[in-house]
Amino acid sequence: TDSVVDAYDESPTIHPHAPGWFRDALAQPFEQGGVDVDGARVNYLAWGEPSDFGVVLVHGGGAHAHWWTHVAGTFAPWLRVVAIDLSGHGDSDRRDAYSLEQWTDEVIAVADSAGIRQAPVVVGHSMGGFVTIATAARHRDAVAGAVIVDSPVTKADPEVAAAHLKQSFAPPRTYVDVDEVLARFRTIPPQDHYLDYVIDHVARRSLRQVDGGWQWKFDDNFWLAMGGSPRTSALPYLREITCRVALLRCENGLVTTDIGRFMYEEMGRRSPVIELPEAGHHPMLDVPLILVTALRSLLADWLHSDPHPRRD
Repeated sequence: TDSVVDAYDESPTIHPHAPGWFRDALAQPFEQGGVDVDGARVNYLAWGEPSDFGVVLVHGGGAHAHWWTHVAGTFAPWLRVVAIDLSGHGDSDRRDAYSLEQWTDEVIAVADSAGIRQAPVVVGHSMGGFVTIATAARHRDAVAGAVIVDSPVTKADPEVAAAHLKQSFAPPRTYVDVDEVLARFRTIPPQDHYLDYVIDHVARRSLRQVDGGWQWKFDDNFWLAMGGSPRTSALPYLREITCRVALLRCENGLVTTDIGRFMYEEMGRRSPVIELPEAGHHPMLDVPLILVTALRSLLADWLHSDPHPRRD
């Protein structure tokens, strides 16, 4: 059977270009745990002490919890932070079929298992943003706030984006040499700029050792097994969010000005739409400190203010 082994040794070497803040974030201790959700073991990472207040970080399609490691570590001293591996991703089990609804149940189960005693703030990037939207709508009493990071919710479309993703996630290939497969690490969609030390860390955590070499961890069938585009599947849920909600729009990402305006209207014209300057679609890979600053600002405000009512 396949063994879950990262392309790291016991004391991973951090990229020589990594600055002090990144090294400090990766040095923060974290726990690895898991919880059974409808027949699948769902893996998660947790920083900080169990507490009443906490944040759950949800990765995008084909990604995993360690995309958030260097972000989560910056919050560890003052709150409980949990990063999930959605089923079919990272070190979690695979399923025959996937859905936003199933993943929302996993998010709530992980928050409970990881020691967040009150309703958390859920932060989701890309596909994880669609999961976050559905989680806030389906589990209203269990979510205190939702932060959507460059997840373009749109009206019904001809599924062009979905078809592109189906083609992008090719059947699994086994690589003998770790350096060869690391050199092939790509994001979908690609962007113009990445921080080399972040990419190195994320890519090494994206591999598992199998007979004959290494493969990417995600289930290459996850997109086909969803049976539809999450861009449109999330739309009805966007209208049903009652908790605090914010949209972080990357300057060079997928949420255009028009899409951001559309989402703002659908969310009842009460949520901030914040542009992350110079960010590509994957801000934790190119402007992580800007992303951290935006999240810190939102959390600080939400802890000390009253929410605005929905305006329809």
